[in-house]
Amino acid sequence: MRSGIILHAEDDPNDAFLFQRALSKAGVENPLRQVPDGATAIDYLTGVGPYADREKHPFPCLLVTDLKMPVLSGFDVLEQVKDMLETKRLRAIVLSASVADQDKERCRQLGAGAYFVKPSDLQGLGALARQIKESWILPAA
Repeated sequence: MRSGIILHAEDDPNDAFLFQRALSKAGVENPLRQVPDGATAIDYLTGVGPYADREKHPFPCLLVTDLKMPVLSGFDVLEQVKDMLETKRLRAIVLSASVADQDKERCRQLGAGAYFVKPSDLQGLGALARQIKESWILPAA
């Protein structure tokens, strides 16, 4: 597995817990750091405040973000890290309950590599975790 953490921005603690479990069951060995909103995700990605120590809070290899979050939305996060996405310093995927085509298109325009609708059951979440492992967590070079 690619060495690096996965940063997961998700405001629903239940969704965050289930995503963590699904990744673990899929055999993803990368550490998962979860943040509760878009503003905290930006702080982590830019290394400010409590995330300034990159030894303790290394830059992630993948950002997984929800769209509808307090403080800053997933759209806001993608917009603020667009330079990181364009330079391939960061890869990002969206995991949202929204099925709206305009949300999917806007995320693509903001640099997200993929958009997944949150599965409604554990089996679907497990399949999604395996897909993320196979397609988004690159083997070490």
